[in-house]
Amino acid sequence: MEKRESFSSRLGFLLISAGCAIGLGNVWRFPYITGKYGGAAFVLVYLLFLVIMGLPVMVTEFSVGRASQKSIALSFQALEPKGSKWHWYSWIGIAGNYLLMMFYTTIAGWLLLYFVKMAKGDFVGLDSEAVAGEFSALMGHPWLMTAFMALVTLLCMFVCSRGLQNGVEKVNKTMMLCLLAVMVVLAVRSVTLEGGGEGLRFYLMPNFHNLMYDAQGNLILGEAVFAAMGQSFFTLSLGIGALAIFGSYVGKEHSLAGEAVRVATLDTCVALTAGLIIFPACFAFDVAPDSGPNLIFITLPNVFNEMPMGQLWGALFFVFMSFAALTTVIAVFENILCFSMEKWGWSRSKAVWVNLIAVLLLSMPCVLGFNLWAGVQPFGEGSTIMDLEDFIVSNNILPLGSLVYLLFCVSKKGWGWESFLAEANTGSGLKFPRAVRFYVTWLLPFIVLAIFVLGYVDKFF
Repeated sequence: MEKRESFSSRLGFLLISAGCAIGLGNVWRFPYITGKYGGAAFVLVYLLFLVIMGLPVMVTEFSVGRASQKSIALSFQALEPKGSKWHWYSWIGIAGNYLLMMFYTTIAGWLLLYFVKMAKGDFVGLDSEAVAGEFSALMGHPWLMTAFMALVTLLCMFVCSRGLQNGVEKVNKTMMLCLLAVMVVLAVRSVTLEGGGEGLRFYLMPNFHNLMYDAQGNLILGEAVFAAMGQSFFTLSLGIGALAIFGSYVGKEHSLAGEAVRVATLDTCVALTAGLIIFPACFAFDVAPDSGPNLIFITLPNVFNEMPMGQLWGALFFVFMSFAALTTVIAVFENILCFSMEKWGWSRSKAVWVNLIAVLLLSMPCVLGFNLWAGVQPFGEGSTIMDLEDFIVSNNILPLGSLVYLLFCVSKKGWGWESFLAEANTGSGLKFPRAVRFYVTWLLPFIVLAIFVLGYVDKFF
């Protein structure tokens, strides 16, 4: 039997796992929901939920991967009691990986395209209405959007074709280190802008009134707490085996609770630094910091237009955004390829070619949903095919998948608490505390289930 690949270094494992978690949830969604729910007070609630929810689920996923030495294709089969059906979830989990890539490759393509346009100076001199028009025009070009989606898919599949150490690890490590360097440069530039101090105060000084009430005086505390809960949960890409695969590539020298804390800390630092880039800039140029998803593609190009050397800073910003998206795509592609190799015994080369074609075809509905198929509106006026794909992944597969990993690790009818704890605590470093067994077994599953139910309430009611 062919020896399983492994990371060449611990740093590789940490940066790639963080790269999988670090994506648009950190640098796109986190800043605008922080702006919407009052800045620093929201960040504190988010960090609380990250510790009590995100970390335990991450440790379970890492543990299943490392103990089984398999991807989601066979990890449950390797560990489950004979005759049980936990392995059925592997098909839903891998479907979540494909669904995520069906729209994530499109957004990553937008970011690459915006980098090119920003570097060329295409936004120079445009007012906010013109920038919005430019974005609408871009989405209206099916061939251009297809070309950049295909470019992202080809680049990332090529990286994965080089293998774990020579492709995935080497490229993701480089991109992650560059991403962190670019973020520091942009954050320093943003916080030194004239007028940026007000943005820093909004972001770093807790205002619990803003957490509890919106500008019209309506009570929004419950909504804000649910948003913090959801963000802390979804930011780590939990529940689809995308982190378990990297657990399967890592040795047993270090305990997994310690590794999970390091990955979550790096993920959170990137999200917080994204806020340091965005909020001072928004306040310096009198732009609303809660302008939703438009923040990245419409609001910020206007900010860079106003800034001295804005073309350079804007290009750097979209390089950083592209790296954040591409590290996630490469990580999820590696999970998809490993599934194919383990389930059907394919070579890496065959898995790359088959999945390259599959992802290109499966991504087309999202691309066409903004132009030729714009009439397909699954959730009513203004919704797109991307909204449907995102809903299936974010509101269904991620929470329910996390619930499966949790129950598998604590249930006597699954892998079981003692087996999970022994694997999680193998190696030096921070141990997963035995004292939280009641919380992880009985309370946390209900919290995850509540996120699932509240996601539906938020979407439809």
